[in-house]
Amino acid sequence: MSTKNSKPNLSQAQVQELVGRLYGMTLSQVRPLPSYDDQNFYVAAAGGGEYVLKIMNTVDSQNPTLIEMQTHTMTFLHQRGIPAQTALPTLTGQMMSLEDIDCGSGCQKYLVRLLTYLPGTTIAKVPCSPQILYQTGKMAAMMDRVLQGMEHPNLWVLQRKNFIWNLSNVPLLEPYLHVMDGDPVQQVVKEVIEMYKRQVLPNLGSFRKCINHGDFNDLNILVEPDDLEGYKISGILDFGDMSSGYYVFELAITIMYMMIESPNPIEVGGPVLAGWESIIPLNEAERNALYLLVLGRFCQSLVLARHSVTLQPENEEYLMITAKTGIRHLIRLWELGKDEVERRWFQAARVYSDGK
Repeated sequence: MSTKNSKPNLSQAQVQELVGRLYGMTLSQVRPLPSYDDQNFYVAAAGGGEYVLKIMNTVDSQNPTLIEMQTHTMTFLHQRGIPAQTALPTLTGQMMSLEDIDCGSGCQKYLVRLLTYLPGTTIAKVPCSPQILYQTGKMAAMMDRVLQGMEHPNLWVLQRKNFIWNLSNVPLLEPYLHVMDGDPVQQVVKEVIEMYKRQVLPNLGSFRKCINHGDFNDLNILVEPDDLEGYKISGILDFGDMSSGYYVFELAITIMYMMIESPNPIEVGGPVLAGWESIIPLNEAERNALYLLVLGRFCQSLVLARHSVTLQPENEEYLMITAKTGIRHLIRLWELGKDEVERRWFQAARVYSDGK
């Protein structure tokens, strides 16, 4: 995870200088974009062209092999019809550049990339219809299936054994639970972690392995209006949480985040599941773990958001976007229980698929 003072804080003047020096562009517009650990800017070139300048935090900037792997993955997906961003080379032909930048507390090293700007609006801002939920589940499965065909000498870097956002590592939340002291939901989180240890960890060997995007959320999926079906997915952003995992992890993450903006959050699982299974049907062990995996992701989001706020209090509004709503959803899922939630999800998925 990032640490205090690891997030970059470039000024617009520094952005202008950086893009001019590395990419030979004069910018007509610079606009900050929301971000969790890194710093992102929308930039428009005076000669035409729209891009995203991404400055990695100092912690991730120490792992250029991982960032290079993420960049390669985006290009691999783009070339195979999945709407991911791609990186532009610098004037010297590099896909990223390690820069010494002073953000106000002395020079530190930051990895910098210039990415294509994808059209559309985040899925969080459009009506959460069954049609777009089905598309989202289907796109997540298509993405993971395409990634199974990716070969690269540095694929090993995606193992990320103790990466705290990987759903294999829900128990690693325990040292951070103190950030929820005094909050009644803390007890629910503790019980979810214990159930996860007993019911999910022993069965990981029955799940099918893959490479996960790992953050297929409502702010990382772009959509555009579509005459036929209302909206279509036009972009997938932010591969910073990529890691080796399992197909069912991606599905659980997708369901969890699609619940955040929905007026009927419990009903989200059905169409997302139907879309996913139109590409990759779940096996029995994966189906049996789905409920707890969704709860596990809610717990990761709640605990790690609270922790991040202690490091970046000035960024609290963005960091807590998911967590504020997520608390209600976690409690509701917990109260309904595994049997009832699974009954609703799998029955709704069958109904939706039969109607397609």
